[in-house]
Amino acid sequence: MKILGLHHITLVCANAQRTVDFYVRVLGQRLVKQTVNFDDPGSYHLYFGDATGKPGTAITFFEWPGARRGAFGVGGTHHFALRVRDTDGLLKWKRRLIDLGVPVDGPFDRHYFTSIYFNDPDGSILEIATEGPGWTRDEVANRLGMEYREPPAQMVINNRDEMRIRAEMWSEPVPTITADMALMEGMHHITAIGSDIERTNAFFGDLLGMRRVKMTSNFDDPNSAHWYWGVDDGRPGTLITYFERDPARTRRAQMGAGQTHHFALAVADEDEQSEWRARISKAGLRVSPIMDRVYFRSIYTNDPDGHIVELATVGPGFLADEDAKTLGSQLKLPPWLESQREAIEGVLVPLAVPEWRAASE
Repeated sequence: MKILGLHHITLVCANAQRTVDFYVRVLGQRLVKQTVNFDDPGSYHLYFGDATGKPGTAITFFEWPGARRGAFGVGGTHHFALRVRDTDGLLKWKRRLIDLGVPVDGPFDRHYFTSIYFNDPDGSILEIATEGPGWTRDEVANRLGMEYREPPAQMVINNRDEMRIRAEMWSEPVPTITADMALMEGMHHITAIGSDIERTNAFFGDLLGMRRVKMTSNFDDPNSAHWYWGVDDGRPGTLITYFERDPARTRRAQMGAGQTHHFALAVADEDEQSEWRARISKAGLRVSPIMDRVYFRSIYTNDPDGHIVELATVGPGFLADEDAKTLGSQLKLPPWLESQREAIEGVLVPLAVPEWRAASE
């Protein structure tokens, strides 16, 4: 029984078409599923990812039309990161985004990777992070996460660094997404905010069996803890990280557009999921029944600060009701909602789906 890595992250958007345009046209993600929120079938649930939306690449959105902006805080997600191979790919992304009118911060050297930050149209914080150099930069592999590692002094940004960072840019325009910058490997990590890092460690480390691969501090706020958990050696795509914040000085997360509704970790199958459900229940935590999401099965619980955490099966996947060529091209409903299709389509604004092409060499 083992957590396999990240499965998906689900956020809230205020306008489905605007979200489709950004994630497909700007970031090169594929819209792999148009469906509805199974618990609120009058609203869209959109899935983006690689060519088939495999676990770890899936970024999903509930549309709450006209929703007010939410705010990050304790009990919520701060940001999520997508993977790029190296610094050249990262600089190409910076140039592409800025040329498209999207403000970018960075690149910042985070010691274990280099990254840039920007916002989607609803204000969600996105990071693009390189795959390396990785966790063994300052610890040997068999002792990862066992001792505190202070951020190197040169990694803490000061005012003198800002002009240099702003100037670091790919020299040529990047009108198309090339293979070396494509984000098809999916997420690098998800970062949330908790109020007690040891309690968070008990949840992800002791209960869910994830490996703590780094104990450090927030490079932008060195007085607060920043810990990382992953699978095996903490490879990108398996990582959950938390900032520790004082709840007396930091607000609670406020749900709304631009905020994460929940994130999901991948488990092998329903048998293991049932075992996980029993284990979570035995620990005295709330856990939902197993729910049929057509493309996977899910259970839901909460981290110690209330953030919704889902454990989702790897299969059956998004090809369950569409073939690979037509993924995301039309509204798909679960069998129990097909009888309501006319009414559901009557309240949803039809989407214009941009053509998706795999990144070119």
